[in-house]
Amino acid sequence: MKPTLKLLIVGGFVVAAVIIVLLAKGGKPSTPTTGATTKPEPTAKATTITVVYSTEKKDWIEAATADFAKTHPDIKIELVGKGSIDAAQAILDGGLQPTVWSPADTMAMNLLASDWQTKNHADLISPSGDDAAQALLLTPLVFVCWEDRAEALLKSSGGAISWKGLHTAVTSPKGWLAVGGQGKWGFVKLGHTDPTKSNSGLEALYLMALEFTGKPKLAIEDLLDPKLQEFVKGVEKGVTKFESSTGTFMTDMVRFGPSKYDIAVVYESLAISELANAAGRWGKLKVYYPATTIWSDHPIALLQGAWVTAEQKTAARQFIAYLRSKPAQQRALEFGFRPADTSIPIVSNDAQNPFTRLAPDGITVDVPTAAAAPDGVVVRNLMMMWTRLVQP
Repeated sequence: MKPTLKLLIVGGFVVAAVIIVLLAKGGKPSTPTTGATTKPEPTAKATTITVVYSTEKKDWIEAATADFAKTHPDIKIELVGKGSIDAAQAILDGGLQPTVWSPADTMAMNLLASDWQTKNHADLISPSGDDAAQALLLTPLVFVCWEDRAEALLKSSGGAISWKGLHTAVTSPKGWLAVGGQGKWGFVKLGHTDPTKSNSGLEALYLMALEFTGKPKLAIEDLLDPKLQEFVKGVEKGVTKFESSTGTFMTDMVRFGPSKYDIAVVYESLAISELANAAGRWGKLKVYYPATTIWSDHPIALLQGAWVTAEQKTAARQFIAYLRSKPAQQRALEFGFRPADTSIPIVSNDAQNPFTRLAPDGITVDVPTAAAAPDGVVVRNLMMMWTRLVQP
């Protein structure tokens, strides 16, 4: 056999052997092509967390979540807007199982924490440590009132709009005439939400009880006082309809003017968003701060429910940290909230800063004394008292 032919035969056997080995391993020979690209490895599945939040901060939290998503593609945030009181009850009943909850204020948080402990003998919200509730945004409860009506109330009650002054005006058969107003204004029309459905209504109820008792904080036994109960019933005579949403009746106040509401109890942030809409429609709508107010601090907490996985806890902590970071906190001012981060100034040289722009309308940085949020059991009994006395 010629050497050349012998080499060709040996080479053929080698190539055949290589092909057999490749096929045995499930592979196949490939031919390199010019300009070929390698497919990217598939990304890991994103961790999904559900965040239930009070609707008052909808615009802010949606904007902050969009910013967070740009740098955290591995975390998917499902936002669910729901009233604080309704959300607390839904979580307690098991119909709602979020990873994170952020109601309007600590009062609602205390209510759920207390009810959950009573029902399940466990903490749903960590009482301390890194996972304890932390404030996100701040906004106090205020009165919004048509300026001419406010002037009458201010003169009749020593220069401040008070619950006792409102009680006098509301319960008198003379209506506005009883406090120096005009007869054509008719009866005093007060607006606040249903305390069993809306956080701002619950805060209003708490403040009127505090003013009557003169105490810095309520106890359950205070609610059993018949005089307090009669006072509450008297004030509530001025409310023709208890709405479930603060925004609903605030919009009606602007839309229909004093024909529907003379004065209303709302969040400062909501008043800021609506004052411009009221201009030029029914006279001047102004903000007045009660002698004692209460903060809506929009606490946020990672829930300790059995439905929350370890991966979700890790993702939730990152999201909460971002919401409390300076970029997110700075944006709070755009939406009429005060940042919880005290290093961020409220007043600035920005012409669009509402705390500067709306000073002539009564908005002020300096807030009167603020009451501490009551314990959860007090909140529950306060709601029960109102239901027995007032709810149709």
